[in-house]
Amino acid sequence: MTFARQKLGKIGEDLAVGELERRGYAITARRYRTPCGEIDIVAECAGVLVFVEVKARADAEFGTAAEAVTRWKQRRLTRMAHDYLTRERILDRPCRFDVVTVMFDRPEPAIEVYVNAFDAC
Repeated sequence: MTFARQKLGKIGEDLAVGELERRGYAITARRYRTPCGEIDIVAECAGVLVFVEVKARADAEFGTAAEAVTRWKQRRLTRMAHDYLTRERILDRPCRFDVVTVMFDRPEPAIEVYVNAFDAC
């Protein structure tokens, strides 16, 4: 991954955190590392534990940010969430998966939050 892409991802994640906090989410972890990869954001919202995938794109040349959360990525996020719940010893707690997309193809970044974007698979 190039430095420019890493920087874009970091900026996108920072913008996503700001938007989630504005909507009342309490951020509990960022960049949580698991053996399967990294969970971008773990948050709480209205008593629900939320695993958030952030996708940032400079433009839609290779598809939109939302299209990047493929079925394969959803399965991987599900495994990472299970790892998080096991390590943190969290039992019997409602959870969901949200996706935040950030598109930088406009003068101001366009941020969209997809609540309950997919079910665990």
